[in-house]
Amino acid sequence: MKIRSVIALVGLAISFALPMFGQQKETLDAQAVEKADPLAGKYDEAVNRNDAAAVAALFTGDAVFVTPQGPIVGREAIEKQYVEWFKGGHSSNHTTTYDPDSFQIAGTADTIALSGGWSETVEPVNGKPFQIKGHSLAIDTRGSDGWKIWKLAYNLAPAPAPTASPSNQ
Repeated sequence: MKIRSVIALVGLAISFALPMFGQQKETLDAQAVEKADPLAGKYDEAVNRNDAAAVAALFTGDAVFVTPQGPIVGREAIEKQYVEWFKGGHSSNHTTTYDPDSFQIAGTADTIALSGGWSETVEPVNGKPFQIKGHSLAIDTRGSDGWKIWKLAYNLAPAPAPTASPSNQ
């Protein structure tokens, strides 16, 4: 009789424990984060050099880059878009920051999702430099050639509204 009680108790304990395991958030090991995060630094460096080929090389061949103007699909199309953007003005001071709490495994340990912010200075060909910034969401994947950007989406934060001065009232 005691063995039946022990078995029933163990069974009951397992039945309560299994749903708790299903609710745990899957986390990344530190090595995966360290290996993926340098993509941000490489991306910043390539943008600051205005090097469209170097930017595109950070993406997978089938990458999707969602911009405020719409999605761009494939590494070649992404490179072509950066060539056009860089023709319109010089980019500098590009900085990507990720929220460390945003790193998550997306399916397998070889695919991670992360979000954060970005900013840069744009100097138009015949214009005055201005700052732009926004938020981003990336899904990076690890293949035989290391970590690459598989999906990237960003937005442009609206410019701050002008403040009223006494002379404007």
